[in-house]
Amino acid sequence: MIEVDAAAKSFTLHNQGGTVIPVMQDASLRVAPGECVALTGASGAGKSTLMRMIYGNYLTQSGRIIVGQTNVAQAAPREVLAMRRDVLGYVSQFLRVVPRVATRDVVAEPLRAVGVSRDEAFQQAEELLARLNVPRPLWDLSPTTFSGGEQQRVNIARGFVYTYPALLLDEPTASLDATNRETVLSLIEEAKTRGCAIVGIFHDEAARSRVCDREVDVSVFTPVAA
Repeated sequence: MIEVDAAAKSFTLHNQGGTVIPVMQDASLRVAPGECVALTGASGAGKSTLMRMIYGNYLTQSGRIIVGQTNVAQAAPREVLAMRRDVLGYVSQFLRVVPRVATRDVVAEPLRAVGVSRDEAFQQAEELLARLNVPRPLWDLSPTTFSGGEQQRVNIARGFVYTYPALLLDEPTASLDATNRETVLSLIEEAKTRGCAIVGIFHDEAARSRVCDREVDVSVFTPVAA
């Protein structure tokens, strides 16, 4: 479902004489349907960089990144957007939404994007918000004013409301209490059961041990200085 083959990434510092900093080379990864793979490695090893390459936020200099039927490394922007709509969800650590849009609409948006009716999308969004213990009075408010934990739960709800075939999870249990952490881990297990391929960053070792089938240390993809 997700295949990374010999992918490389570098950054060019245009404000520092065009200095090129290689950050990843020969990155390779396979994630099958129903499998959850944890990216591990020290801070700065490239975990988030690889996730953003898979999602198409970062351009891949060489190699292939296949998600479903899309080669993200070579896809046109419209193809990447279609992949994100239909195939690959992304739960980031930080909530990024249009201000003043109600929480219910934020969570329902992935369903509306694939043609689900407004009423059905709202019903599913409300069920997930309730399951994640987001208080009912907040559903009509913008989540931009919520606490960190509440925003994280809105992120989770938005990422899981549609049955994406693949998911990227960046610290999905961060900022959560024990009750909501358990709910999120159950959602991940349910996604795996239905065949979702998952790549995640889990600093929570207990969570990683519970839901991840194996680990990939991204530090092995760090370029070696000449």
